[in-house]
Amino acid sequence: MRTDKIRIFSIACALLGFAVASAAEAGPRIETWETTKGARVLFVAAPDLPILDVRLVFDAGSARDGKHSGLASLTANMLTQGAGEWDANTVAERIESVGAEFSAGAARDMATLSLRTLTERSVLDKVLKTLAKSLSEPRFAETDFERVRENRLVALRQDEQDPGTVGSKAIYRRVFGTHPYAADPAGTLETISTLKREDLVEFHRRYYVAGNAVVAIVGALSREQAENLAERLTAGLDTGEPPPELPPVPKLSDPILERLDFPSTQTHVFAGQPGMRRLDPDYFPLYVGNHILGGSGLVSLLMDEVREKRGLSYSVYSYFLPLSERGPFLAGLQTKNDQAAAAREVLMNTVRRFQEKGPTEDELAAAVKHITGGFPLRIASNAKIVSYLAVIGFYGLPLDYLDRFGERVSQVRAEQIRDAFNRRVHPDRFATVIVGPRKDWAPDAGE
Repeated sequence: MRTDKIRIFSIACALLGFAVASAAEAGPRIETWETTKGARVLFVAAPDLPILDVRLVFDAGSARDGKHSGLASLTANMLTQGAGEWDANTVAERIESVGAEFSAGAARDMATLSLRTLTERSVLDKVLKTLAKSLSEPRFAETDFERVRENRLVALRQDEQDPGTVGSKAIYRRVFGTHPYAADPAGTLETISTLKREDLVEFHRRYYVAGNAVVAIVGALSREQAENLAERLTAGLDTGEPPPELPPVPKLSDPILERLDFPSTQTHVFAGQPGMRRLDPDYFPLYVGNHILGGSGLVSLLMDEVREKRGLSYSVYSYFLPLSERGPFLAGLQTKNDQAAAAREVLMNTVRRFQEKGPTEDELAAAVKHITGGFPLRIASNAKIVSYLAVIGFYGLPLDYLDRFGERVSQVRAEQIRDAFNRRVHPDRFATVIVGPRKDWAPDAGE
């Protein structure tokens, strides 16, 4: 029986992209309401296949860690490790026995619980009961806590052996300074080592409340069934309320350079500054502009200047990561140690030139065509749609966001990109982190 259900589930997942392809062109119809306890719900009916995707998000990311870096992430991870009378093995068996998938984690803004399952009544009842209890009655058993914490410490030690990860964590510290976004969600060896079970219990009590929750649902359910599902998942939570808003992210007033000595065969270069918020009025000009600059892979300006023309790096990129407050704008590359100074110079000159002059009309037209042409694929499955619903609900984006995405991209003009980049991107005040062997540092680069 279990094998049959898993086989059905796998086949359904494989067909899912085809089943929603026609709906993707127009964007899904989003319905929204609040549960009795005050959780916001966003629902898209997808009746073609017997699959359900649920994502619950809470304003409980690492920005809420305070002095206990890694607390949010460890709390989220522990939600899958036993609930009520069930230990971790029992929870895993209840999910796996019906071929469902259940995971939890935390980023900087939000903590997320995700469920994918078949909608067969007996299967759905079992997994929803498991999810609801994991959410409202996590055990935080001491033995499980020690095991999960030790696994995290092992992962953090491994991070120290990877120059890319070392640099990625360092650039966030340099870009965000004392702001909560500066800390890595995984925490540090020191902070994870000092966490106690009681810290997780208190964090869960404060942040995992219905008034701080968004429930995203996509699948073969009626509106009434979706309402019942959302009530069932949030019934055991306290009503609560959202936490206070995060402080604004300060601007960088001066350039920052940090060099990290690392015995690697390649040097990693990271550069950036605070970027934009999710509801930023410059969102679309900055988004489209960055697609041209460094977000479109092999056809981006950075790739052309750094890789194609000069052969200085195999991969180079730039991106905005919008958050509740201003997330980062980052550019980066990795290159041979003896080419690091030259590659960095080309990277910064390209960003500076684009910031000053913006795109050509041909570059803009190609970017708009690429973005709008590829967008249907980004919402061509239940899993992708539920991810967008969670973002729309969490950040308060308009319900027509997906419907009008292509229109808003197409309305962006070259002068808008030039104006937005000129006002918002400041290469001469970037924070820069370079990770590589000290012996290959350029003599005039400083430390």
